[in-house]
Amino acid sequence: MTLNIRPTSDCELDQISLGECMVRLSPPGHGRIEFTSSLEVWVGGGEYNVAYALSRLGHRTGWVGGLVDNPVGSIIVNHTRAAGLDIDHAVTMKYDGVGREARIGLNWTEVGTGPRGSVTLYDRGHSATSKMQPGDVDWKDLFERRGVRWLHTGGIMAALSESCREVVAEAVKAAHAAGTIVSYDLNFRSKLWSSAEAIATTKPLVPYIDCLIGNEEDFQKVLGYSVEGVDVHSGSLDTGAFKTMVEKVVGDFPNIKVVGTTLRGVKTALVNDWSAIMWHDGKFYDGIDFPDLEIEDRVGGGDGFASGFIHGFLNGDDPQTCVNTGVAHGAMLMTTRGDTSQITAAELAHVAGGGSARIIR
Repeated sequence: MTLNIRPTSDCELDQISLGECMVRLSPPGHGRIEFTSSLEVWVGGGEYNVAYALSRLGHRTGWVGGLVDNPVGSIIVNHTRAAGLDIDHAVTMKYDGVGREARIGLNWTEVGTGPRGSVTLYDRGHSATSKMQPGDVDWKDLFERRGVRWLHTGGIMAALSESCREVVAEAVKAAHAAGTIVSYDLNFRSKLWSSAEAIATTKPLVPYIDCLIGNEEDFQKVLGYSVEGVDVHSGSLDTGAFKTMVEKVVGDFPNIKVVGTTLRGVKTALVNDWSAIMWHDGKFYDGIDFPDLEIEDRVGGGDGFASGFIHGFLNGDDPQTCVNTGVAHGAMLMTTRGDTSQITAAELAHVAGGGSARIIR
């Protein structure tokens, strides 16, 4: 069952993401939050990162989420403008001077090193995106009048609030009805909701989804599928067991056309083994391997994989090329600071095609 992606000529946008975008504050280098005297300011969010990367790779993309009309909200607006993202359907809320009604979510992130892993501290309560309500976005106008080839959203957005769960359901159903491909990153976050809540919310959405993204823990905690004999905290993955589980998922939901998962073996905070596998049209594809990948900042690697393989499918590439492109993009994204991609299409094609890191003069 191949992906039937809407023609470019029929749509104003190639891809749009629905999800929260936050401002990230990080100590320089590998410093600790409690001891830092200065902070780096970055912008990012699970779903947002995908749209931002795809825009840099040459696609017409947009983002839907909550904004506040204050200078912190403007940090995000300026970031979208720099990459050319369409934010016409973002929901901007009035700042009340305190942030009781709506604010921009923050995350404080330490970039670990050696045996000390990276850490993210959320400060996203009462965020504008979490206050979004059904009916805030004219999905019919977006998906039918304007036209969108691909929608990307996921479990982080759905976990933010009860109203966000309704907004996600509204969006995926409208996209599905319009013939837009829907990808959903399961992205379980135990700090945001329980496994029982995730399963009750997500399973009814799966019939409207074409592409599922997640690791072994995501499939267990968000969809209730077990991966036999695998310890989700071990840092390694038995791909044979995972593939057996994926076959169960696509057997239960024959509408699913693509399943992708990253494979990460954590040796130190800055040295990981990195790859991915993908199921498409009844066949598994193993991505290229990056053993002992040297990492600058691991945050956003999974979003790099998602945006990389979506880039391939939007370009009409074969599945093996798509998974290789996803793996390469995730690897390259983790070589720079911040959550969002700084990679160009030419650089990505070079590495995905097996090119070396030899200096370019």
